[in-house]
Amino acid sequence: MPSLRDDRVTLISVDIEAAGPSPSSYAMLSIGACLVDEPSSEAPDRFYAELRPDREAVDERAMTVGGFTLEGLRASGTEPQAAMQQFADWIESVTPEGSRAVMVGFNAAFDWMFVCDYFDRYLGRNPFGHSALDIKAYYMGVTGEPWSKTAMVHVAEHYGVTVDLTHNALDDARDQASLFRAVRAEQAARVG
Repeated sequence: MPSLRDDRVTLISVDIEAAGPSPSSYAMLSIGACLVDEPSSEAPDRFYAELRPDREAVDERAMTVGGFTLEGLRASGTEPQAAMQQFADWIESVTPEGSRAVMVGFNAAFDWMFVCDYFDRYLGRNPFGHSALDIKAYYMGVTGEPWSKTAMVHVAEHYGVTVDLTHNALDDARDQASLFRAVRAEQAARVG
């Protein structure tokens, strides 16, 4: 029977909030992360940072959803280079020797492009390497559901999981971890 857990990888649920749809024009505003299998609210099992904006463009819908203002983050946010170094240090601290950190996201393509861009631009390296695991695609593979049924509301309903989607990056990362564990449990039941 294939193993559904792999000690050579450390699964980290990551969510970000941004000022718009792409890192080429819009700033990443916050990052939240937790271990998929230990999404506690206690440090060091979680990471959260709000970033000082490095671009001025905003998509008003994105700003309304996240509840941020560029002015507020200019005053209280962490410089992007410092925030990305703190995030890289945290990833290293929760990833055991001999294990590889793997970013897990719900619609990972969106969050991944910001995380990858910021790591590359500010640190010149990405602790996650060049890949991420998408929960929506994983769900499709396990359940056979079509893409149109992979919205968070559908996945949460399928598993009876309550998801609040607060657009606080850490809260959302925890909810994503919960959904991923549910999908993995269904896969284990099908394999077992």
